[in-house]
Amino acid sequence: MENGKSPAIKSTNSKMASQELISKLENTIENIADFPIPGIQFKDISPIFLDPQLYEEVIEDLVAFSKGKIDAVCGIESRGYLFGIAIAVALQVPFILIRKKGKLPPPLVSEKYDLEYGSAEIETRKGQIKKGQRILIHDDLLATGGTTEAAAKLVKKQGAKVVQFSFLIGLKDLKGEERLKRFNAEIYHTLEY
Repeated sequence: MENGKSPAIKSTNSKMASQELISKLENTIENIADFPIPGIQFKDISPIFLDPQLYEEVIEDLVAFSKGKIDAVCGIESRGYLFGIAIAVALQVPFILIRKKGKLPPPLVSEKYDLEYGSAEIETRKGQIKKGQRILIHDDLLATGGTTEAAAKLVKKQGAKVVQFSFLIGLKDLKGEERLKRFNAEIYHTLEY
């Protein structure tokens, strides 16, 4: 809970997280004031990993959103791997790493994107994303959406289609979802602050 309000649930799918799961997550995720810089409320999800049952419930929630709708999961480095790999395993589909520049061996496909101060680049190994695949892009948190938008462009560049985005948390005031609407994909987050 932040500012005394429970997070809203956002889903472009009829499936939504149970109130029980939302309550458990609200009581588990820690808000760290002024981290990493003053004025930021950091959402520390690491306590979820101390509770295997809660982690399993989160995976079940995210899997239910994507079941039967995707051919592969792309996880954004590095926190997108924490849930993304488990989603892919549960759905019996491939998991594809989206990494920061210089972390994967060639051959590579890359996408540059702008940051508030400068630019960054993400990459995948060439040939791991197949033409025509229906892709879920997963990350732990949707903030401004810049990295996720770049990930979607990276997928599209390889002839696949982003059909879904999923996140544990969405920060609605940062309007990241607006950046993703152009991909005409379903967007889901378990919690929205």
